[in-house]
Amino acid sequence: MSKKLKLGIPKGSLQDATIALFARAGWNIYASGRSYFPSIDDTEIECMLVRAQEMARYVETGALDAGLTGNDWILENLADVERVTSLTYSKASRTKVKWVLAVPEDSPYQKAEDLAGKTIATELVEYSKRFFAERNIPVKVEFSWGATEVKPPMLADAIVEVTETGSSLRANRLRIIEVLMESETQLIANKAAWQDEFKRKKIETLSLMLNGAMAAQSQIGLMLNVEKTNLDAVLDVLPALNSPTVSELRDKNWVAVNTILEQHTVRDIVPKLKAAGGTGIVEFPLSKVVL
Repeated sequence: MSKKLKLGIPKGSLQDATIALFARAGWNIYASGRSYFPSIDDTEIECMLVRAQEMARYVETGALDAGLTGNDWILENLADVERVTSLTYSKASRTKVKWVLAVPEDSPYQKAEDLAGKTIATELVEYSKRFFAERNIPVKVEFSWGATEVKPPMLADAIVEVTETGSSLRANRLRIIEVLMESETQLIANKAAWQDEFKRKKIETLSLMLNGAMAAQSQIGLMLNVEKTNLDAVLDVLPALNSPTVSELRDKNWVAVNTILEQHTVRDIVPKLKAAGGTGIVEFPLSKVVL
């Protein structure tokens, strides 16, 4: 039998974003119906959908060789796994999420210490218990099965909840009094699998290509032509990822310039390139940027 890497794909809020990231990295994952075993166009990988909350535990025990989950759930489970790389993406953005301590807007609580003797609802139970214990704040931490934002003040005095923008908290008239941690997606590996030559190479390939796809999301390629007399002026405008590529054209008085730019800078840089003598300026998307 050929060797296979058992890979956990996070089921739930991260699922679609993860499958889209793999597609940009070169792997097509097909999840359909109620199956927990999506197909992938790589005969050396076997996928399984697993909740992010449980992923680290299954990777630690070896049920999975590798998987993607949040740093928050690694810490929640105190999982002993190999952290291969960080991938900063979430279900709605490419930013880290935050676990925050939040209370009703009109409550008197201003800091964590004010909640001594109170009840905290959260899905992140063990980490929250350690957070309050380290500060010697006696609280009751209860597991929340969902809809955590609606529990204060009737069902809990405060909550520890994950947020990307804070909009859901504000909509439920809650305010943040402390940030417990920031979290991002991690590619993790089982310690034994990491020592296996085949599996380690496969995981490292995944890491390389996923990071390349992540890097390309915020960058674009740019090429233009410029007379040699204006080349220095054009290069002074370009904050290139590395040195721009300058190539001779058929007309020896002209060169072509190729470079990579952060997408948000293009609107400011293109007019400057035009003013510096650039012409035939073409912007094009990137699928991967591998450094």
